[in-house]
Amino acid sequence: MLKKFSEIFKKIYDKKTIKIGSLLKGYIMSINKEFVYIDTGLKSISAVSINEFKNKKKSLIVKLGDKINVVLENVDNGFGITTLSYEKAKQNQEWLFFKNVLKNSTNIYGIINGKTKGGFNVNLNNIKAFLPGSLVDLKPVKDIKHLEGKKLKFKIIKLDKKRNNIVVSRKAAIKLIYNYKVKKPIKKIKEGLNIKGIVKNLTDYGAFIDIGGLDGLLHITDISWKRINHPSDIINIGDEIFLKIIKFDKLNKRVSLGLKQRIIDPWNNIMKRYPKGFITKGRISNLTNYGCFVEIEDGIEGLVHNSEMIWNKKNINLSKIIKINKKIKVMILNIDIKRRRISLGIKQCKINPWKKFLTIKKKKKIIKGIIKSITDFGIFIGLFGGIDGLIHLTDLSWKLSQKKKINKYYQGYLIKGIILHVDVENEKISLGIKQIHKNQFNIFFNIYKKNNFILGKIILTKQKKIKINLGNNLIIFIKKNKNKNFSFFKINKIIKIKFIKIKDNKIIFSF
Repeated sequence: MLKKFSEIFKKIYDKKTIKIGSLLKGYIMSINKEFVYIDTGLKSISAVSINEFKNKKKSLIVKLGDKINVVLENVDNGFGITTLSYEKAKQNQEWLFFKNVLKNSTNIYGIINGKTKGGFNVNLNNIKAFLPGSLVDLKPVKDIKHLEGKKLKFKIIKLDKKRNNIVVSRKAAIKLIYNYKVKKPIKKIKEGLNIKGIVKNLTDYGAFIDIGGLDGLLHITDISWKRINHPSDIINIGDEIFLKIIKFDKLNKRVSLGLKQRIIDPWNNIMKRYPKGFITKGRISNLTNYGCFVEIEDGIEGLVHNSEMIWNKKNINLSKIIKINKKIKVMILNIDIKRRRISLGIKQCKINPWKKFLTIKKKKKIIKGIIKSITDFGIFIGLFGGIDGLIHLTDLSWKLSQKKKINKYYQGYLIKGIILHVDVENEKISLGIKQIHKNQFNIFFNIYKKNNFILGKIILTKQKKIKINLGNNLIIFIKKNKNKNFSFFKINKIIKIKFIKIKDNKIIFSF
């Protein structure tokens, strides 16, 4: 009886000495839309927000009857209710885990997700840790963009729960991997030899590889046949890779290594696989101000210049037409094997609108179009297929002066023209308006010569000039002769005039 009483007393005493922040075990009694109700054996059942029991996908991670750990936040919140936290219990578990990691000197995975004073922030199971800048790599690193957002190994070197402070080192984790993999120095180093090495460090220009006690440089251009932005696109520190010795400087003990040289050069026999004019599919791998690069096979890229994007638009907004990783059809325009460059075209995979125009609209055919713009040298007409035609100033009229020719028209005006020339290669179409009508000068020259006398009929008289019909639809104006009296210039009178010369595109006559 005494034993039972002492046990009961001990239990009551233990309960009374429970402090805020203590870790308790509890049972889930019920769940509704807002709360999870937990019994920890204290004076009341506690309600904890249901949000603490949901994962990233907003799914509930507990069920009725589950035994869970919680942290005591308050014995009495003023309403006689004990408040608990499941989230803090999870964090407590994480800290116990971190303590164990530090004690056993094991590695832990984390993600670098931002910069801070003196280093970087690292996410360790949703708990923030600090990575000093000097402990990012085996050697000082200026830019860590290639590491951000990736799952990396770290070592915990400092842990302070009270101050909520965790310090990690990637350098220590890498060194551990590297030291584990290092082999004895190789006895013989020869150019052309295939060897195994360990990736020791990465830089913007390449990687340093331990090939057995001696470091070799793997330049970024010798990592892959295809274009890469950083060595980390292909390899990582601690990787064990097979390489070829490209060059060995015995005097300075410098070794140049190659990774891509261990596989067949994709440029071999490229002319047979991709002859000029061949159409193939590719993936857009990079965008530039002057065009885009398209990967047509692993290690083979070509450039599509802006001028080869689309037929009928000069100013191109690349983002509206092409996007990184988009698959498109391209035509092989030219291959420069010596410089390892390929020129590609996107527009060549579609019908050339100038060729189409030439086949549909034959030369000397009259067409209609809207005036798009007027310049000092002519008028641009919008034609079908999204292309333009030019009516040069000299092809507007047989009679009118140049100023009168151009002032007659305005933007948006529907105009008729005749096709004079289609230059498919230079993407130009020449049109004319005056060619629709017969050239009166040519008609005149076929009939008359200089100093010939011509008979004409007066059809109109004005104060200073008269209008004369020469026949064959030839109408001319001539100044009145002061020596002739007014009665001489009567309408319907037949008079004789002399053809003198041509001046400023005008026929000069005299009585």
